[in-house]
Amino acid sequence: MKKHIFFDLDHTIWDFDRNAEETLNELYHTYQLNTLGLKSCADFITTYTENNHQLWADYHLGKITKDFLRSERFSKTFIQLGIHPDAVPHQFEDDYVNISPTKTNLFEGAEHVLAYLQQKYTLHIISNGFKETTLTKMNLSNLNPYFKNVIISEDVGANKPSPIIFEYALDQAKALKEESIMIGDSLEADIYGALNFGIDAIFFNPLRKEKPEDVKKEIFHLEELLKLF
Repeated sequence: MKKHIFFDLDHTIWDFDRNAEETLNELYHTYQLNTLGLKSCADFITTYTENNHQLWADYHLGKITKDFLRSERFSKTFIQLGIHPDAVPHQFEDDYVNISPTKTNLFEGAEHVLAYLQQKYTLHIISNGFKETTLTKMNLSNLNPYFKNVIISEDVGANKPSPIIFEYALDQAKALKEESIMIGDSLEADIYGALNFGIDAIFFNPLRKEKPEDVKKEIFHLEELLKLF
């Protein structure tokens, strides 16, 4: 019988891409990036999103550090789009990191679903996000009341999919594996991380990516959880 539900935060509850898009639109105009030769804000956002997703995938797996991710994602994007390295606005990353976590767009139905689940289960967050930004997102999006524990990889010293962070999370929750389930968008970090550790998992797949056959549980919308629990 399930008693504990562990959620990922970014791309699962907090709508990372939508919040990033809002922030990048603002910064595009603040920095007047069109004067640097970036004529399309949409192209800038698309290129950044691709680079950021790949760098985060590498970060999940421990291939790169937090500092490398932060130094690389925008510089790589600017250079790919034809901006000379000397013209890259180096304050851009800091401004993005300061503004983006203050955005409060959640996936549709998130608060309704969390309020429902909280009545029946104990809810927790397991995030590979950076500590300061994760806490800001949780606070400003009014998510803290729903969750008993917020487990952040920087505090643990291990990222999902490492079994270390799942072991730590269960210990903090005083939960057993068979009582627990993980819900997240990352196949590598959330789903296989949990399944390989021995915890059930549900793949949150709003973009309707192809699901591997060995991943049995999948939802496209958070409100599908109302029928599963």
